[in-house]
Amino acid sequence: MDTGRALPPSLLGLDIYLLSRVGKAARTGFADRLAARGMRLWHMAILAALADFGPHAQRDLAERLVIHPSDVTKIVDELEAAGQVERARDERDRRRITVRLTRTGRTALRSLDREAGRVGDEILAPLDPAEREQLHAMLERLFAHAYPGSRTE
Repeated sequence: MDTGRALPPSLLGLDIYLLSRVGKAARTGFADRLAARGMRLWHMAILAALADFGPHAQRDLAERLVIHPSDVTKIVDELEAAGQVERARDERDRRRITVRLTRTGRTALRSLDREAGRVGDEILAPLDPAEREQLHAMLERLFAHAYPGSRTE
């Protein structure tokens, strides 16, 4: 994105500034594509959590994704209206609502993954495949350092 203005070299010398600006470009590009589908990143996060970890109680989804429980309820409402998730009472504890991914939700998630890949390809276009792998490994290390309690299992 060329604004026709030179940025201060002292800013361009800051890794944190560069990370922030590239991250913003990626986030904006992906958010625009999600919005075109009537979705936000939290919709995709819930679909991904259900695909990767299986059915969850709503409160467990909130805890896993660090989303306020009332926000999870709204997002699950929207996903349920779109037929992408289903809710059911837990047979062992009728107070618990369990959310599971539907076939429609799995299809939607695959489509969103492809869109994320396209945005990634646009942002990472200057890098060759080996550089992309190296960047990914470094980003995973930085993420683990910034969010030490996060894990993938």
